[in-house]
Formats: sequence, structure tokens, C-alpha cells
Amino acid sequence: MLGLTNKQKHWIQKNRNSKSIKELAKTLNLNPKDIEEYLKSIPSNHRKVRKSFYAIMLLIPILFFILLEVGLRTFDYGTNLSTWVKISDKFMGLNPDFAKRYFYTVKKVPQSIQDVFSIEKPKNSFRVFVLGGSSAAGYPFMPLGSFSRYVRRRLELAYPNTNIEVVNVSLTAVNTYTIRDLVPDILEQKPDLILIYAGHNEYYGALGIGSMESLGSSRTLVNFLLKMNKYKTTQLLRNFIIWFQKQITSDSKKVTGTLMSRMAQKQSISYNSNIYNLGIEQFKGNFNDILDAITKANVPVVVSTLACNLKDLPPFISKKDKNYPSAKYVFQLAKKKLHSGLFHQADSLFRLAKDLDQLRFRAPEKINFTIKQLCKQYRIPIVKADSILNSISPKKIIGNNLMVDHLHMTIQGYQFLGKEFYNVMNANNYLPKSTPAITFNKQDSLTINNFIYSQLDSTIADFKIKLLKNDWPFVTQKNKQPVLTLIKLNSFIDTLAYQFVNGDEEWEKVHRKLAVSYFTKGEFDKGKNIIDLLIHQYPTVVEYYNFIANELIARKKFQEAYSYLQKGYKLKPDAFLTKWIGIIDLSQGNLDSAITYLEESLQYNDKDTQVLYNLAGAYAKSRKFNDALQTISKCLSLDPNYKGAKILKNQLIKLAKKK
Repeated sequence: MLGLTNKQKHWIQKNRNSKSIKELAKTLNLNPKDIEEYLKSIPSNHRKVRKSFYAIMLLIPILFFILLEVGLRTFDYGTNLSTWVKISDKFMGLNPDFAKRYFYTVKKVPQSIQDVFSIEKPKNSFRVFVLGGSSAAGYPFMPLGSFSRYVRRRLELAYPNTNIEVVNVSLTAVNTYTIRDLVPDILEQKPDLILIYAGHNEYYGALGIGSMESLGSSRTLVNFLLKMNKYKTTQLLRNFIIWFQKQITSDSKKVTGTLMSRMAQKQSISYNSNIYNLGIEQFKGNFNDILDAITKANVPVVVSTLACNLKDLPPFISKKDKNYPSAKYVFQLAKKKLHSGLFHQADSLFRLAKDLDQLRFRAPEKINFTIKQLCKQYRIPIVKADSILNSISPKKIIGNNLMVDHLHMTIQGYQFLGKEFYNVMNANNYLPKSTPAITFNKQDSLTINNFIYSQLDSTIADFKIKLLKNDWPFVTQKNKQPVLTLIKLNSFIDTLAYQFVNGDEEWEKVHRKLAVSYFTKGEFDKGKNIIDLLIHQYPTVVEYYNFIANELIARKKFQEAYSYLQKGYKLKPDAFLTKWIGIIDLSQGNLDSAITYLEESLQYNDKDTQVLYNLAGAYAKSRKFNDALQTISKCLSLDPNYKGAKILKNQLIKLAKKK
């Protein structure tokens, strides 16, 4: 072996892992055998040191990111993107910031209709989760008008002794990426049933192939990035990218318009184009993953096909190409067939016109075909919403009779969809196991008659649709009208509705204002109905129970107040609730219960003379004269002039002496 210089030895060691012996020899003009012998002569511990060195070099960035993640969590960096948040000690719901996982550029992300469920699932309960986009959420009749509220109300009426939890976690402008990401967290909550109505947002919904929030066409990459959302480091990197983009992008254009108008980045998507087919594959892949996860968890699931406005909505973007006629031409041909009484041909042409419409807000027929195909593959019951809603429409084609715009239903449409979900639930034995209190045939009409909804909600929905249709793609920017030209404020309800849709007030606040207005005007029943509506929407807010119970007590409607007091007490006992449950129990002769609640009330407020007076009376009727005397004495010490207290004390002194 020839002698190698130190420089040659160093170069060989440096490049031994990236080059072959022949390449090393050629570069140094040496015999390959000399290099091979030199490499064999290197001590094994030296080789181990080099391996350790490379291992340490690889570990440094990993260690850096671990320490960065720990630091970010320690200092609570960024936004909480967890799926669930605690609403109270007993209940939780979908995190209001949950959608920030999917929306990168939208400041005000969509929120759910705020359904809640018990942290610890009660034994006697029936828990249903509902998944989808804005149609599943009940737009524009949110939060009370969704098909899930029909299902919930019908279950509550039919199974009054079962704890019913119908939790709608649907969000506006999301698609199967969101649903796929959400399903594992839903399965952890032990659902008894899952209902799905989704597919219209596949192109323009968050992360969709045509959305302004798109992360590309690779489904694998997008779903991997969604999994990484649980790390604060991901959020830091994302925030940096957004900040950097703002620095290099002109900020002169203010983003305006509805969320719908802002989400469609790639507006024109031709029929059977590459992007069109990628959207179908995106849906098929994600939906397959969704159904696979649910069925593997042995959780029952019901899926619906999608319905939309076929005959009363012309195509948004119509362009003729070499392969297909324009959507507008096919739509006009469908209208001619309709007027000629050829309804079946008209239906087919309306569906083709919808598919040729290059603005893909309405799901293509291939989406419904995929839903049916996958449900058959997984043996999942299906609600055929498109054909069922067609069957009850004039001339057997869906139009404005059931749709308020391109794909969102009327309140009657949502109720009918809820009824069909319920029918499929019943046919597949997916209802609670106990015997219903109402026969199946009577449940639908009873549900409609007892559906919780208000004139204010109807006005809000009307204003929402007017604003939606006053924006792209329904009108051009040039043809938009001033808001107050569209919306006339002719009543207090109109004013409240406008305050909400304009973003000035929350939904809860405008309803509370309306209730107070009714009570102030002496329209008690109307005020009570609004409070009942608020309780239906926010069943965990104790203040509503206290408020209406107090109004009923003031009108001496004690028995009616009692049910509200008991419901509030189950949520969170307080001085007011325990006091009045105790007083009403005392008036009914339920002495033991009265004493229990009145004593508990004193634990919250030991200076309430009304509680002390009534507790003394309860002790006296139970022949606990010493306890009664001590209690009434305390009452008089706080208020020497308390009505009736002196008389009661004198009576107790006489009774104590006789004893």
C-alpha cells in the first residue's frame, strides 16, 4: 500500500459514505486496493465515533423541535385548536375556534350551531352526532331550523324518559377533509348514531381543490398536515407563512362579500376536466376513510344523498367547449321539455345543466353516485334525499318550493329531510331501545306542531338570503344594491334581525331583547316562548331557568315555575333555585324535601330572611320546635319587622313551653 498523505486520508474519510471506492480512487488518482486497505485499517472505535457524530447531527433538529414545542405549550402560544371545550362542569361542545384548523386566510371562521353534550355520558341516554356543511347546519335558519333539530325534537317527544343528545357539529364552507379529521374525536365520545349530509362543498370548501384555502391536490399531504395541527410548532410555522405573505402581497384590496363568494378561488371548473375529476377523487377517498373508520368502530351511521335547486336556478357560469354544449343551452332545453310535460327528460337535462355549470357550488351527480356506491360497499343505510324531495315537488323536480337558493332548503325542506332520516333510523332499529310514549304515526305531526322556532328567526333567515343573493355569483358587483334598500326595517323584530345579520349583536342577545320587550308590554306568553326557545338552544345556561321561574312566581304560577326550578337545579344549584323549590315543596306539604332545599339555600346565602321564615315554618310543622325557634330568632335579628315572624316566634315559644 502506498503511503497516503493526511490530506488524502481526510478527504477519503469525508467522502467515503457518498462515493464508491472506485470514484475515490479515480478522483485521487490512486489504486482502489490502496484505498480499500486504508479503510480497513481505520480503527472500529473511530468508525463508531463518526456514526455517533452523524446520529447527534440528526438528533439536534429533532431535539430543537421538541424543545420548541414544549416551550410553546408552556407559554400557551397561539389558539386552542382542540376539538372540544368545556361549556360547564358537566357539559362540553365543539370549540368555537375549531375551524381555524382549516381556514388560513379567513378572519371570522364559521362556528357550529353550539349543541352540547354531557362530559360523562349518562347511562340512560341516546347520543347522535350530525356531520356536514352549511345545509346540514340548517343555513339560513341556523341554529334552530336544521334537520337535526327535527330529529332531536321528535326524539325528545317520543322518548321523554331518555336523555336525548343530538349534537350537530356541521360547519359552513367545509368538506370531507374536515369531516375526516373530526370523526376520530367523535368516535371517542361514544355516539349511538352518526348522521351525514355532505358533498356540496367538495370543490370550494376549506382545503378543497378549487378553494382559496387549498393546500394542493395531494389528499395524502393535506390529511398529513391536518394531523400535524395538534402541534403548536405547526401553528407557529403557519402564522409565520401568513405574516410573510402579507409582507410581500399588496394589502390595498379589502376582502368583502359573503363567505361563499370569497371561498371560490378557481371559479371556473369545466366538466370532466382534471380539477373536476380531482374533486371527485378527493371526495371518494375522504368519504371512504370516513365510512371505514365509523364502521370499524361498530357505530351505526346513516348517510344522505344531496339535493339542490334544479329547475329554478339557471347555471352560474356557462361556457361551451368542444366536448359539451353550454350549461345555459341545456338548461333552456330542460325548460322546454318541462313545459311540454316531458318531466323525466326535463329532470335529466336539468341535472346535466347543473353538472355543466362551471361554478361548482352544487355537487355533481358523480358525488351522489359515489355516496350510493360507498354506502352499498359498507352496507350503510341511505336517505335518498334527491329523489324523495323530487317526489314531493311540483312536476317531480326540485325548485324554489323546497330551496331558498341554489342548495339550501326551506324550513319545510329541512323538516322533511329530518323526517326521512328518522324513517331510515326506525327501519334499521337505530332508535332508543325503550318503548316510545307516542305511536310512530303520530310523531311527525306532533313534532311539526311543537317545533321550536320564532318569527325573529324567520326574519333573520329572510335577511340572510337577501344578502346572499345580493352578492356574487347571483349578481355582479355592478348590480349590487345598498343593504337598506333590500332590507326594510318596519318593526322591532326587523331591527333585531338586522342587528344580528349586520354583526352588531349576537343571536342570543337579540332574542333576549325580544323576550324582555314582550314582558315589558305584558305579552307574557310570547316572552315565555322566547325564553323556552333560548333554553332549547342553550340548555346549560342556568340564568334562563331562573329568569322564567321568577316571572312565573311573580304571577303565582308556582307549579309551572317548579319544573324550571328543578331543571336549573340539576345544572347548577344556587340560592334562588333552592329557596323556591323549598318554598313550593313546603306549600305542597313535602316537609322533608322543603327542609332539605331551604337548608341548602342558606348555605349559599345565610341572610335571606324569606328562607329563614319558611324554614322555621317547615321545622314547626315537622315538630322540630327548638330548630324552628332558633331559625325564626335569626330571621328577626336580621329584620325585626319581617311580616309574620313575631307571631310565629310567639307561637313557637308557647309550643316549646308545652313540650
